[in-house]
Amino acid sequence: MAVDYLVIVVYLAGMLAMGWWGMRRARSKSEFLVAGRRLGPAMYSGTMAAIVLGGASTIGGVGLGYKHGISGAWMVLTIGLGLLALSVFFSARIARLKVYTVSEMLDLRYGGRAGVISGIVMWAYTLMLAVTSTIAYATIFDVLFDVNRTLAIVLGGSIVVAYSTLGGMWSITLTDMVQFVVKTIGVLLLLLPIAVVKAGGFGAMRDQLPASYFDPLGIGGEAIFTYVMIYTFGMLIGQDIWQRVFTARGDSTAKWGGTVAGTYCLAYAVAGAVIGTAAKVLYPNLANADDAFATIVKHELPVGVRGLVLAAALAAVMSTSSGALIACATVANNDIWSRLRGVVRPGAADTDHDEVRGNRAFILAMGLAVIATAIALNDVVEALTVAYNLLVGGLLVPILGGLLWRRGTAQGALAAVVVGGLAALGLMAGYGILATEPVAYGLPASLAVYVAVSLATPPTDPAVLAAWRDRLAGRDVPPSAPETAPEPAPARQ
Repeated sequence: MAVDYLVIVVYLAGMLAMGWWGMRRARSKSEFLVAGRRLGPAMYSGTMAAIVLGGASTIGGVGLGYKHGISGAWMVLTIGLGLLALSVFFSARIARLKVYTVSEMLDLRYGGRAGVISGIVMWAYTLMLAVTSTIAYATIFDVLFDVNRTLAIVLGGSIVVAYSTLGGMWSITLTDMVQFVVKTIGVLLLLLPIAVVKAGGFGAMRDQLPASYFDPLGIGGEAIFTYVMIYTFGMLIGQDIWQRVFTARGDSTAKWGGTVAGTYCLAYAVAGAVIGTAAKVLYPNLANADDAFATIVKHELPVGVRGLVLAAALAAVMSTSSGALIACATVANNDIWSRLRGVVRPGAADTDHDEVRGNRAFILAMGLAVIATAIALNDVVEALTVAYNLLVGGLLVPILGGLLWRRGTAQGALAAVVVGGLAALGLMAGYGILATEPVAYGLPASLAVYVAVSLATPPTDPAVLAAWRDRLAGRDVPPSAPETAPEPAPARQ
């Protein structure tokens, strides 16, 4: 394992070096939180693909393939479909807003009255997303170094917190590009073909496994529906995803760069399911399907290649963890702490170095909270599901309603957040956290209340709507816009 250890150590040292280099570029709030809104298509595509394809997509995607066969790809497929929908239909408008958080967008659209509630819901979601990714370090470092769970979480989490705190989004962007390359080589170009060959090829796999393993819908309609409701819709409104959209250099970068990233996710989904199917042939009696990735890597890959593929898994976890961490800290600072202090200024410029230090302090604090929570919890799948249900049930309607329906009002948005969130919680208590009913029934309740209350209350102030339309069209760009000239905005639809 000496060569494998060397590969991993070099990779981890490179992540810290990227963080140090990024610190030199992050000299303003805009640079620290959204990379100065200067990312071009290639870097934007790579970093967007890196953040959405985390440990759940890699280790969990292979595990679903082990358990269900080809149809195990559906979880990651719905993530890719959500990213495609966001990129094609909404990303250009989102990028033009020049804000830092989803709640700031709600403030702009509804006249500054979205409140702290949306920020708290988004904070809970990003916190649990970061915790889930941090726990995944335990699996990888156990294979690598045979260390206990707590030490693995502290080791992996500390590296992510270090480079994220140093350079903010610049460091995360640079490390994500490296992680994207490592994942592509390790999973798509090495592990996928090696796993298929070791399993005897597709013909042998078909001969040794039930026909259901090669049924595209074998996982079941209910599971696919759940993935669409949680992950596809979650991609449309998550702060971690929107914060990457905010880094785009212009409209076309956000739209086409995101489309490329979404397409990449679809290929990654199929690859993970095929690898899991091959693992089922090679190791048919694993006690836990999520062990399939580590098992096939540990026993079937040659020295050196094994280290690179484990680095790919580590890259997948780190990219999601760092993206969720900066999103969590940004929401905590901008949407909760600043609102409680009464100084929220949606999209306002702020180049003061004290503002950078403040955001850096929040990342450090949230990072320590994430590591401590990850150590305290054994399994956060249910906790993450709670966060996703609250996110989709409470925030999807007011966010998309604000983008698509001009008659929506602040009162309608707040009612939708409260009713949708409470409905999701109540239905989880009644049907179970992992049931489909919380989102399936919570969303219609949120929509009905949003429409009814909006129609029953006075329309949004015309001045607010006019300012909102100007911002969406890119005509009212705040001083926090990048120094470089933006790409020309296309005509409004």
